[in-house]
Amino acid sequence: MLVILSGVAGAGKDTIKKEIIKRMDNVKSIPSFTSRPPREGDVPGQTYIFLTKEEFEEKIKNDEIYEYDIHHNNYYGTSKKILNEESKSGIIIKDIDVNGTEKLKETLKDIKIVTIFLRVPKEELRRRLENRIDKPSEGEIILRLNRFDYEESKIGMYDYVLKNDNLEKSVNIIEEIIRQEMKTENK
Repeated sequence: MLVILSGVAGAGKDTIKKEIIKRMDNVKSIPSFTSRPPREGDVPGQTYIFLTKEEFEEKIKNDEIYEYDIHHNNYYGTSKKILNEESKSGIIIKDIDVNGTEKLKETLKDIKIVTIFLRVPKEELRRRLENRIDKPSEGEIILRLNRFDYEESKIGMYDYVLKNDNLEKSVNIIEEIIRQEMKTENK
């Protein structure tokens, strides 16, 4: 089973993903490919697989990627090989943007996909972005806030929509969603 978390930058996807992995034995994450440079705290091969733009474009050309998109002038995408291998041995939780979610829902037919959209009010989102450890510039914050309405317009394609205003509550709800979806998958 593949559990997808989506929402605008700063909605809490990565924080929730890490908490779910800590609390649930059978859940893991897989790294995305990206052409952005590593940030403080990134672990190559674990948080992301870092590629040059040319390497990323070569993977696209060779049909090695299920979905990809360009955010803030960098490529992000999901490896076919890694997703196929890792989905055989447990539940994968992955944060993917709305375009990638749409593409995976269209493409993957042999893997159960559960989609969760994390909502956060725009003013709260600005505050979160301003207080991030990696300190985005004002230009980056504006770029991310400008995508807010587009991301929100895609909510209808998600199985679950969750207001992420309390980490503990959100994690508990998502744990329960995963447990319930596992039961229906095993029937």
